[in-house]
Amino acid sequence: MRTLPPILSCCLALFILSCQSKNASNAPADPSDTAAVDSDTAAPEADACNGHPDLCDRRLDDVTFPGTHNSMANADAEWMAPNQQHGITQQLNDGIRSLMLDTMDWNGEPYLCHGYCELGAQPLSEGLAEVETFLAANPREVVIIIFQDGLSTDVMTTALEESGLAARAWTGADTLPTLGELIDAGTPLIITAEHGGPPPNWYHHAWDWIQDTPYSFSAAEEMNCERLRGTEDNPLFLVNHWLGTPLPTETGAMEVNATDVLAQRAQACEEERGQRITILAVDFYNHGDLFSVVDTLNGVD
Repeated sequence: MRTLPPILSCCLALFILSCQSKNASNAPADPSDTAAVDSDTAAPEADACNGHPDLCDRRLDDVTFPGTHNSMANADAEWMAPNQQHGITQQLNDGIRSLMLDTMDWNGEPYLCHGYCELGAQPLSEGLAEVETFLAANPREVVIIIFQDGLSTDVMTTALEESGLAARAWTGADTLPTLGELIDAGTPLIITAEHGGPPPNWYHHAWDWIQDTPYSFSAAEEMNCERLRGTEDNPLFLVNHWLGTPLPTETGAMEVNATDVLAQRAQACEEERGQRITILAVDFYNHGDLFSVVDTLNGVD
C-alpha cells in the first residue's frame, strides 16, 4: 500500500473525524434526498427518450443531462471521502444520465478509483457491467460517460468491448444525432475520455466534443462560468458544480445543489457562454434539486 502524502493524510483524518461526529451513516433519511425512487411512480412512456417524449427530436446539444462527479466514489460502498451517496446502478435508476468515472491501474489490474485506490476502488469490469445492465433493461435511455482515463486506450477499449458497452456506443458523425436517432440505432451511449481518443471511432476524446467550466471552488460565491478545457466551438457544454474544501462534503452539496444556487449558476453559464448546458454535474446528487433544475432547463415536467 502506498503512503499517502502528508497533506492528504491530514485532510483525510479531519474528514474521518467529521464523519464520526455527525454519524451520517446512521442518520435518518434526509427530507432533501430527492433522488429516491418512488415505487408508485408511473413507468416512462414507451415512446419517451430519457423519460420524456419531447426530448426525442432534440439533438444532444439541445438536451441537459443530470450528471455526477466521481460517480464511482460512493458512501454506500464505504469509500473514504466519497463524492456520492449511492453507487452507479442506483444513480442510473434514480435518473442520472452522465457519469464521470476515473480509471487507474492498481496492482496490475484496471480499477475505478480516484487518486488513491486505497481509499476506495471497484474493478473496472464491475462498474462497466452496471452500466451495461442498466442500458440493456432501459433501451430508451441515453447516457454519456466521461472517463478520466489513467489507463491506456488499449486497456480501456478492451474492457469496454468485453462489457458489451462498445456495441452500444455512438461512433460519431458530422452532425450531432437526436436522442431518438441514438436510441433507434441502438447506440444510446456516448463514450469520451479526457486523455485517450480514437481509434476506435466510438472512443471519443472528450475535449474534441466538450467544453467545460472550472471546478476548484471552496465556496459558492467563487463559482464562475469561465472556459477551462475544450475549445469554444465544441458543441457539448459541461458545467462542473461542486465544492471541494478540499474534500467533498454533504453539507457543501446541500448548499450548492439547492435550486436558488444551482439554477442561478446554470442560467448564468448558459447566458455567458451562449450555449445550452449538456451536462450539469454535481456531488451528492441525492441532496438538493438537480433533477428539477434539469427538467426546467429542458422545459419538461
